[in-house]
Amino acid sequence: MLPMQGVRVLDCATFIAGPTCATMLGEFGADVIKVELPGIGCPLRKFGTISPSGDSLLWLSEGRNKKSFTLDLRKPEGVAVMKDLVAKSDIVVENFQPGTLERWGVGYDALSAVNPKLVMVRISAYGQTGPYRDRPGFGRIANAFGGISFLAGYPDRPPVTPGSATLPDYLSGLYGALGALLALRVAERTGKGQVVDIGLYESIFRILDELAPAYALKGYVRQRMGPGTVNVVPHSHYPTKDGRWIAIACTNDKIFERLAVLMGRADVAGDGKWGTIARREAERAEVDDFVTAWTTQHDREALLRMCEDGQVPCGPVYAIDEIFEDPHYAARGNIATVAHPEAGAMRIPNVVPRLTETPGRIGSLGPALGEHTEEILRELLGRSADEIAALRAAKAI
Repeated sequence: MLPMQGVRVLDCATFIAGPTCATMLGEFGADVIKVELPGIGCPLRKFGTISPSGDSLLWLSEGRNKKSFTLDLRKPEGVAVMKDLVAKSDIVVENFQPGTLERWGVGYDALSAVNPKLVMVRISAYGQTGPYRDRPGFGRIANAFGGISFLAGYPDRPPVTPGSATLPDYLSGLYGALGALLALRVAERTGKGQVVDIGLYESIFRILDELAPAYALKGYVRQRMGPGTVNVVPHSHYPTKDGRWIAIACTNDKIFERLAVLMGRADVAGDGKWGTIARREAERAEVDDFVTAWTTQHDREALLRMCEDGQVPCGPVYAIDEIFEDPHYAARGNIATVAHPEAGAMRIPNVVPRLTETPGRIGSLGPALGEHTEEILRELLGRSADEIAALRAAKAI
């Protein structure tokens, strides 16, 4: 029995943030019904590379384990069906601009009147409160507003994308899933549901280590450092003889001493000129140049072996093709192969986290638009053929 078995989730969200929250719950057994606009569906279906199925690769991957149910929440017939679904569900996930669901008559107050135990996860650009609540936004805006974009890149160049514009979407989806689990636990104890309110930018701001307290205490405004890391050095990406890159992380003096021994320069560690973090920080550029002069003398694989033998944390800076070739990824099953009737065998990221007794699973890829509409109306809500036909005539489904 999977951990979330018996829990029903209505995924009314679009693009990535809200849907990721629902996807994570579905991976561990929740029954996830994806509520989509009839004839159009979630915009994620057409975002990015299109597969042979006609839907995007991103949709097939992130729509895993879901049932597609078309419903127009802007129509009174759609609102009535939504309330019937809510009466049989535990969680609703949405990421519209604040106030949108309220205008349609399916805000939290209206839905919790139907199901007092309902948990609603609401992910928006700036959250449900505050002076910016009505502003639209996507992951790129959240990266910028949350503080991470300013730190990405080199000090003499403009800020760059911190890896991916969608980082806030996935992080907010993760926090949304955590919030849903916490709120469900309360609902089980008290019979009362609640709202989980997340601003996309908040998931970014939350992960910026000592950025906030360092500014509050010292007035320190951290600047862009390229691949370097504040407070520690050497802790960066270094070029190798074969034109690749390696990541080395010396987070304390002991690890730097191990690296110095590997390099045949034990004299600079310990009581030497760079034996403490403070001394290395004072001459950051010189230390990084010192390490670079060593790494460029060796191929990446040789460096990895030496660092592993010397207990110096290191790793290859991988492109996606190298990830697919790596034996550790293969041994851990990090890339799943899942069949799709039209797109064929798909290779997608596997479930995280890994549970030893009740592991999550990928039962299916993203469904076709409306694939499960009649099934849900008939089997879950008990609608007759005539009632279903009437909903179609009203264009509510």
